Amino acid sequence: MSLPAYASTGERAWYYSYRVICGLIFLFLMFPIIVIVPLSFNAQPYFTFTREMLSLNPEGFSTRWYNALFNSSRWMAAIQNSFFIAICSTLIATTLGTLAALGLSRPHMPARAFITAFLISPMVVPLIITGAALFSFYARLNLTESFVSIILAHVVLGTPFVVITVTAALSGFDQSLIRAAQNLGASQTTTFFKIILPLLLPGVISGALFAFITSLDEVVVVLFLAGPAQEPMTVRMFSGLRENINPTILAVASVLVFMSIILLTTLELIRRRQERMRGMSPG
Repeated sequence: MSLPAYASTGERAWYYSYRVICGLIFLFLMFPIIVIVPLSFNAQPYFTFTREMLSLNPEGFSTRWYNALFNSSRWMAAIQNSFFIAICSTLIATTLGTLAALGLSRPHMPARAFITAFLISPMVVPLIITGAALFSFYARLNLTESFVSIILAHVVLGTPFVVITVTAALSGFDQSLIRAAQNLGASQTTTFFKIILPLLLPGVISGALFAFITSLDEVVVVLFLAGPAQEPMTVRMFSGLRENINPTILAVASVLVFMSIILLTTLELIRRRQERMRGMSPG
């Protein structure tokens, strides 16, 4: 929004100062992430900029670490494990979180505040405590070092994000549409798939993306539950930083940054679509 013509000198100064401050804060938050991308093209096995890179000498840049990433069977297995776990946990968390949000949206739902606090508690409990508790539980069931335990643990961590986003989408939902569908003879299943789900789809997709990112990024809980056969790329990166520092990790991090940008762009497009559906101009 531009300044009006009658804005005073102080208002103009604050208008531009505010944007400069926001830009500096954004740069402070994003610079450690952005700097990873050019470092991943370093021709030397260092985590710092070489003299050739700083002088923009082509000899200082190389794709050797990306070649090492895609030609490594261990890295490829770790990436496959990560996506398998993330996709499975996202599907389960999205289903459970959507159903939970629909139940909590009922006006006569008993103990709604307590149940909501219980469902979102994994977001506030420290991950080290969650990991230790899950390990103790799954160890009694002999499910440690299995994909089942890791997927279920990620469902626990991802479901709160789905509950929150779908609940937010339900805040603007017109409940009279459900009553109208029921008056026309539609069953509960038909009402859900024809009326409720299409209108809540942006919120459901947003929650699913958050659950997917949470699963893909998780490392603390997986350290408790994963064995060598279930090692995801986050644990592989963590182990590489501790044992054998290799710039291949920077290549993996750059790929993850690129994926995050795509997912965030998708979320923004979904937000704008949801605002258009509600008759609001996207901003």
